[in-house]
Amino acid sequence: MSEHQRTLGRAGEDAAVRYLREQGYRILERNFRCRFGEIDLIARDGDMLVFIEVKTRRSQTFGPPAMAVTAAKQRHLIKASQVFMSRAGRQHDVCRFDVVTIEVGSAEPRMEIIKNAFQTASDFA
Repeated sequence: MSEHQRTLGRAGEDAAVRYLREQGYRILERNFRCRFGEIDLIARDGDMLVFIEVKTRRSQTFGPPAMAVTAAKQRHLIKASQVFMSRAGRQHDVCRFDVVTIEVGSAEPRMEIIKNAFQTASDFA
């Protein structure tokens, strides 16, 4: 990943934190890392534990930001969330996965929270 991409991603995460706080989320942790990958943000939305992926794009040349949260990325986020919950003693917490999309360009940046953007396989059982 280039330095330019890291800078854009960090700015997107900073903006997402501000936006989520305005929406009532309480940020617990940023950039949680484990062997399965990274979770951008972990927060509380009421009683719900929320794992949040932030996707920032300058254009839709490669599609909308949410399209970057592929099935493989979802699997990594689910596994990383399980590690976090285990380490934090929160295995029984109710949780969900949100995606925050940010589109920046010449106009005002557009942000959207996609709540419950995807589910774990056990949610379908």
